[in-house]
Amino acid sequence: MPIVNLKVLGTLSDEQKRELTRRFTEDLYEVADKPPEYTYVVIEEIPFSNWGHKGKLFSDM
Repeated sequence: MPIVNLKVLGTLSDEQKRELTRRFTEDLYEVADKPPEYTYVVIEEIPFSNWGHKGKLFSDM
């Protein structure tokens, strides 16, 4: 059972999430022969204040 865990900085629209879910599911089927009915996609939207890089929070950049 494949589980795709995508973490993104900020937010995505529902349409973007639908398209990403569709593509991940399709690619796993085409490339790895994993049936869509067993594929799960989890999208985590991380606020800018909860993500750091180079010693700073993105909300401070």
